[in-house]
Amino acid sequence: MDLFSYARSKNKEKSESPLAARMRPRTLEEVVGQEHIIGPDKLLYRAIKADKLRSVIFYGPPGTGKTTLAKVIANTTSSEFTQINATVAGKKDMEEVVGAAENTMAVTGKKTILFVDEIHRFNKAQQDYLLPFVEDGTLILIGATTENPYFEVNGALISRSLILELKPLMKEDIGKLIRRAVSDVECGMGAYKADITDEAVEFLADMAGGDARHALNGIELGIMTTPRSEDGIIHITLDVAAECIQKKVLKYDKTGDNHYDTISAFIKSMRGSDPDAAVYYLARMLEAGESVTFIARRMMVCASEDVGNADPNAITVAVSASLAVERVGMPEAQIILSQAAAYIASAPKSNASCVAIEEAMNEVRRTGNLEIPNHLKDAHYKGAAKLGHGTEYKYSHNYPNHYVSQQYLPYELTGTKFYRPGDMGYEVKIKEHMKKIIEEDRKRNEK
Repeated sequence: MDLFSYARSKNKEKSESPLAARMRPRTLEEVVGQEHIIGPDKLLYRAIKADKLRSVIFYGPPGTGKTTLAKVIANTTSSEFTQINATVAGKKDMEEVVGAAENTMAVTGKKTILFVDEIHRFNKAQQDYLLPFVEDGTLILIGATTENPYFEVNGALISRSLILELKPLMKEDIGKLIRRAVSDVECGMGAYKADITDEAVEFLADMAGGDARHALNGIELGIMTTPRSEDGIIHITLDVAAECIQKKVLKYDKTGDNHYDTISAFIKSMRGSDPDAAVYYLARMLEAGESVTFIARRMMVCASEDVGNADPNAITVAVSASLAVERVGMPEAQIILSQAAAYIASAPKSNASCVAIEEAMNEVRRTGNLEIPNHLKDAHYKGAAKLGHGTEYKYSHNYPNHYVSQQYLPYELTGTKFYRPGDMGYEVKIKEHMKKIIEEDRKRNEK
C-alpha cells in the first residue's frame, strides 16, 4: 500500500465510515460487555494480553462484538494479521494468504493470524484447505459466525479451536456505547455538539435488542438529521430517537405497573385458552423491548402450572423455545415465542400437578417430618437390615402392570390424595391407567 492509499484508508476510517465502525474499540479496556469471556480473569483476556492466542471461533448474534474482538487482537498482537470475508473470498485469496504466511514464517519466524468473517459461508473444501496450516501453526485462525459452529464448521477445525459464544449486549452496555458515541470527538459524534436525554438512551438501548450496531446507527442518523436548537445544540429526545428507528414509543415501564399488567394479561390469556390474545400481548411486550428471556421464563411456568399433564408436551415446547430464543435472538426469536405461546394457549388445561405440590407443601409445614415407612428406607448401608429397613419392600416391576399395593406415604397420611388428575387431555389417560392398575391389583388380592 502506497502513502496516498494509506492516507485515504485512514481518512475513510475516521470520517467516512459508519459510526458503528468508527467506534470499534481498539484495546481490551475499551471493550464493553462480554465479561464472561474477556473479563480480566478470563482465558481470552490473558491470552490476548500475553500475545499467546490460539485458534478461536467467535459465535454470536450480529452486533455483539465478534469483529471488534478480532480488531482488538490485531492491534495487540505481534503476529502478522490479515482478514478475509468468506462471502467473497475464493481459493485464490486463500492461497495468497497462506503463501504470505509461509513467507513470513520463513523470514521472520512470526505466525500469521487470519481472521475469517462469516466463516460458516466457506464450504467444506475451503475449510479443509485451511486445516493443515492451522495444524502446523502457520496460521492462527480467528473465525466469526452467527451460526452454530458445531453445525456449520468442520469438526477438524472445531477440535483445533476454542469456541467462544458472545451474548447479546446488556441494555446497560449499549447505553454506555451510545453515550460514548455522542460525546467522543475523535471517533464519534462529539464534534456535532449534541446531547441525548436519559429516556432516549434507554429507548435506543431497549430497541437495539442486544445489537450495538443497531443502536449506533440510530444515534448517528438522529444527530445527522436533527436541526440545531436555538442554543446551538442538537437535542436527541425520546421522540427523535423513536423516529430514527421507526419505532413507536409504547407506554411500557419495565419496572412499573404496565410491565406487570401486560405480562399478567399474557399469562391469563394462555391460561384462558385464547391464543389470539396471547399473541397480541406477546407482540406488545416485544415491541416495547421486553426481554425475550423473561417472556420465555414466564411461558415455562405457565406450561407447567396451567397445562401440566393435560399436555406434557407443553413444558417441552416452552423449554425448547427458551433455549432457542437465547441462541437466535431478535427479531427471529419472536417467531419462536409466538409458536410456543399459541401452543400453550391452545393446549388442554389442568392445574392438578400445581395444586398437588401446594397441598403437599402445606401438609409438610403442618405435620413436619413424619416417619418414612420402614420398607421404603434404604436397605444398603451397614446395619440397615438389622433395623428392618427395606426388608419388606415389594419391587413393583415383579408384579402385573408393574404395580403392587403397599404403603408409600407416612402411615399418618394413609389415604391422603394430593394429585388428582383432571378430565382434560392426557390426564384422562392418566386417570384411567391409575384406576385400571389399582382395581386389577385389588382383585388379585381378593382371590
